[in-house]
Amino acid sequence: SRLKASWVRTLFNVGQYRRQATCSYNSYEFFRPDNEEAMKIRKACAVAALQDVCEYITREQGQVVVFDATNTTQDRREVILNFAKENGYKVFFVESICDDPDIIAENIKQVKLSSPDYAGCDKEEAVADFLKRIECYTMTYVPLDDTKDRNLSYIKIFNVGSRYLVNRVQDHIQSRIVYYLMNIHVTPRSIYLCRHGESELNLVGRIGGDSGLSSRGAKFASTLGTYMRGQCISDLKVWTSHMKRTIQTAEALGVQYEQWKALNEIDAGVCEEMTYEEIQEHFPEEFALRDQDKYRYRYPKGESYEDLVQRLEPVIMELERQENVLVICHQAVMRCLLAYFLDKSANELPYLKCPLHTVLKLTPVAYGCKVESVFLNIEAVNTHRDKPVNVDVDRDPAEALETVPEHI
Repeated sequence: SRLKASWVRTLFNVGQYRRQATCSYNSYEFFRPDNEEAMKIRKACAVAALQDVCEYITREQGQVVVFDATNTTQDRREVILNFAKENGYKVFFVESICDDPDIIAENIKQVKLSSPDYAGCDKEEAVADFLKRIECYTMTYVPLDDTKDRNLSYIKIFNVGSRYLVNRVQDHIQSRIVYYLMNIHVTPRSIYLCRHGESELNLVGRIGGDSGLSSRGAKFASTLGTYMRGQCISDLKVWTSHMKRTIQTAEALGVQYEQWKALNEIDAGVCEEMTYEEIQEHFPEEFALRDQDKYRYRYPKGESYEDLVQRLEPVIMELERQENVLVICHQAVMRCLLAYFLDKSANELPYLKCPLHTVLKLTPVAYGCKVESVFLNIEAVNTHRDKPVNVDVDRDPAEALETVPEHI
């Protein structure tokens, strides 16, 4: 569920097909290899998922697909490989092998008990049932063979990263998948995201720039230090951008911090330090084009959100490796990081609300991320602008500016 870096486009999960086909889950008996009726259902679900994968690739011109098929059998692997060969696609298998009873028990507790299969079920009964379900898996699962499958591209992960075996990495995307998988971990941790304190340019509605904090921004920085100390995290890392307002915010915490140029705010190019009103007056066509496709629009001599996502990839990879981190950043940057951890689409990303003086505490959990929003009770200007209804190039200026937040 965490495998959703920028190169992942669509996920097909056979377990979800099975849940839709059966409506309810009774017990591990459904996974017994001698349960002929259940095996027919499971096979039909796997075939349906494979057909959807094929359709996605051929009709919708899909690019990168993650096919999550726990307990994949040899014949299903052959179907995948044959389809890929016929259509000129590459296949990369990811196999996770775990025989550590402590890790398995923790996985069941953290992941499987929150599964729809065990909704409302007694915890001890659920654990016992899933352990028997694993026994059923082992009866039919055919692992990748280091000799017979030596021509396949794959990575084997043993006991959640204690050892890896990588075979025949063919291209850049596969190497990135390997790098990603070798850097994630399951250690409980939280990632704290917040913007810098309110800046002098925020007060007057100007975007970008490198101004310092306002008086309220400085007060927020001090309050942020008090809040983070209250979290009682001994190994907390603090990251900032290279810009003055994030550094001033971090300085008030009184701890060491690390500066990342990749965390700098989106480059607005010729529109740096302009108000939205000024952009509409001097570059009305650019203002409209950005409203039409905010994710892909690139400021003249500047960046787009799409550019920013690529710039932030090393930061995201490092966040996956780390434990507890506080990232003090900027509105566009925080949107990109939040979109990654919450699995938001490209259309949603540029409009995510990331208000000033608010900390978002992200705690990765099974199949997602828990989010806690904490406003530190220091007032600040609103910098969020919703997409206006009229995005035509020849629109009236008043319509173009109808969602611009108030400022001095």
